[in-house]
Amino acid sequence: MNHPDSTRLNKAISDSGYCSRRQADVLIEKGLVTINGEKKTLGDRAMPGDIIRVDGKRIVSNDTLVYIALNKPTGITCTTDKRVDGNVVDFIGHKERIFHVGRLDKPSEGLLLMTNDGDIVNKILRAGNKHEKEYIVKVDRPVTDEFIKKMSSGVPLHELETTTKKCFVERLSRFVFRIILVQGLNRQIRRMCEYLEFDVVSLKRERIMNISLGNLEIGTWRDLTTEEIKGLQDAVLDSNNAPAARKIEGRERRGR
Repeated sequence: MNHPDSTRLNKAISDSGYCSRRQADVLIEKGLVTINGEKKTLGDRAMPGDIIRVDGKRIVSNDTLVYIALNKPTGITCTTDKRVDGNVVDFIGHKERIFHVGRLDKPSEGLLLMTNDGDIVNKILRAGNKHEKEYIVKVDRPVTDEFIKKMSSGVPLHELETTTKKCFVERLSRFVFRIILVQGLNRQIRRMCEYLEFDVVSLKRERIMNISLGNLEIGTWRDLTTEEIKGLQDAVLDSNNAPAARKIEGRERRGR
């Protein structure tokens, strides 16, 4: 029987802000995680006061939770690997160790959420949680009624062996449309357009769940407001207990 004060090892690592639970599981599987000098496996638990190390580096608790909205420019890569030129972590240059919630392709721009709250990342990304993401897309050919109908009805993506879920699509101008997805398939919008013989000229994410880009300038970021954090947490209540919001003042910073 588990000790009532113990915590799953992957959660203990994610709570520290080191990485998400999924990433922690990968590190544990690789044999890179120890507790009090003993190598651990998936499913193991940690007690308060235990010394947890990842690849030899001690993991400490993180009492400063950070939630950021970034207007990502094109050319920036969504990775925490600092060996990658133009990685998003170096671009922001935040003093806390933060990581991205989901991804946004290197050629794409717009809203990207970043945090050191591994628990909420796990809940947002968890399969079955239908969280809306809204995009403005420009293509190389006129947007027709037929295109709108096919995009919204579901498009077969043979390389991913699936068909996209029905979604909201509307034409904004001759070459531009809005699309709201509840899926996060790899390069989903670009693949959908390619199937219908359209090429994406530009793609911008405007909204994730209750967080909107608004007038945030490209290349800048801001802390989420207390209300925005509460909205995120309310949206993931069905994914077990979300952590309590910390008060964060909304202020804008320019990425470096």
